[in-house]
Amino acid sequence: MIPVIDLFAGPGGLNEGFSSVGESDKNPVFHTVASFEMDEFAHQTLLLRHIFRAMMRGSGVTSSYYDFINGSIEWGEFVGHPAVAPLLSEAQQAIHKIELGPENRTEADNLIRAALLGARSHSNGHWVLIGGPPCQAYSLAGRSRRVNDTEFANDKKHFLYREYLHIIENFAPSIFVMENVKGLLSSTHAGTRMFDLILNDLSHPKDGLEYEIRSLVVPGSPEELDPKDFIVRAEDYGVPQRRHRVILVGVRSDLLERATTRVLVPEPQVTVRDAIADLPKIRSAIAPPRDDSNSGWNAARSQMYGVVRQTDTVRRPLGRPRQLGTGGIHIDSYVRTRGTSTFSGWIDDPSLPGITLHEARRHMRTDLLRYGYLACRALNLKKNPTMLDLPDQLQPAHKNIGTADTPFTDRFRVQLWDTPATTIVSHIAKDGHYYIHPDPEQMRSLTVREAARLQSFPDNYFFRGTRTQQYSQVGNAVPPLLASKIGTIVAELLAGIDRDDDEQVEMRNTEFR
Repeated sequence: MIPVIDLFAGPGGLNEGFSSVGESDKNPVFHTVASFEMDEFAHQTLLLRHIFRAMMRGSGVTSSYYDFINGSIEWGEFVGHPAVAPLLSEAQQAIHKIELGPENRTEADNLIRAALLGARSHSNGHWVLIGGPPCQAYSLAGRSRRVNDTEFANDKKHFLYREYLHIIENFAPSIFVMENVKGLLSSTHAGTRMFDLILNDLSHPKDGLEYEIRSLVVPGSPEELDPKDFIVRAEDYGVPQRRHRVILVGVRSDLLERATTRVLVPEPQVTVRDAIADLPKIRSAIAPPRDDSNSGWNAARSQMYGVVRQTDTVRRPLGRPRQLGTGGIHIDSYVRTRGTSTFSGWIDDPSLPGITLHEARRHMRTDLLRYGYLACRALNLKKNPTMLDLPDQLQPAHKNIGTADTPFTDRFRVQLWDTPATTIVSHIAKDGHYYIHPDPEQMRSLTVREAARLQSFPDNYFFRGTRTQQYSQVGNAVPPLLASKIGTIVAELLAGIDRDDDEQVEMRNTEFR
């Protein structure tokens, strides 16, 4: 298997995609030998997923894994299981909780050196570097929030890509894949466009080491490409989400003569309905808790429909009171409607009993009314309503609401049934306003599992930590299904190099052996 080093790994979206290549044929192409992540809870998620993959490579996933993610057993009992304990030890050797930066370079270099020494002899000398340096300094939202922040120019996140570059300089991967936000294309620092700086640095890491940076969506040599040609639109490749990211694929110059790269093949779009409609219907919990009952929720539902009848030309009957639960960490009664699509096959695990992490968050009654009303409006308009579509009695109590100076008119956003979702970002951890469920009968925001589905995480993927921490991890991830397609292209590229080369690719930087 080809070794993979994963930097700024988050909860493992890129890692999951690469690890899946060849897995269905019991012949996995890649093996992640080292992952680096500073967040405690994402690190815990990576450990758990590493154990799961080790089970997959061995005799199969044990019932203890499902018992743990279903909440039947605690972590200590799970990792104490005789079949799991050695896998935890293996995971701890590969998953590192470390903040990448100049102060930790020596430690990270030593860990990478050890991982590659133990793996490269089995991969014809090839290995792959993947990862996405934190993007807050480049994102449009992050820049707008800090427009008057005099310290923004000194934010170290501007140059975390140099940690990625440092590892390229010292270990010369055959291929690298770097992901970042689309805002990178317009971001500047001290008058220099960051994209140009990063592209130049990655193309020429040091004397005697060069890379050709390729696009995954537009064929051609680097000099023929425009910066926008590096933008990958996830919805065009089977992910139920309009997520647009800059993704760079670097090929080491000594491999170029044998390296033929194809681009991603567009696929029919997968909609929100395709992704989440089969999940159990649940209701929001209500804040404050004293109002949290089915009767209290139905009273809010009745009030919401009353406002709809007063203001909307399309009348929707109220119907009988609903008896919906608020979901939970595990719902064992759920039976997935198994489809035949690529997406359905990707997320499904026939061995998984029920569904996990499908629990509604708690919302104030006023927000419940807004969510339900806007979901009704979205069904009628066939597009996303804005905050200005709210009637007076549901408008937030801000003095400039309803005026020409109204800020953030898209503060409330319904995810439409029959299109891909909007981008799932880490802000989903703060509130659900941008992620309103399209069914007005449920009158709530998305659950962690629904957000994970829209990010294309398989249903057996479990995120550690509190619900807020789980949301944050999901929003920070690369969609695994897209990563799998990228991994397939990288695997084919490396296979083509080996077919055309009679001798083993020369080991680079032999001094670290």
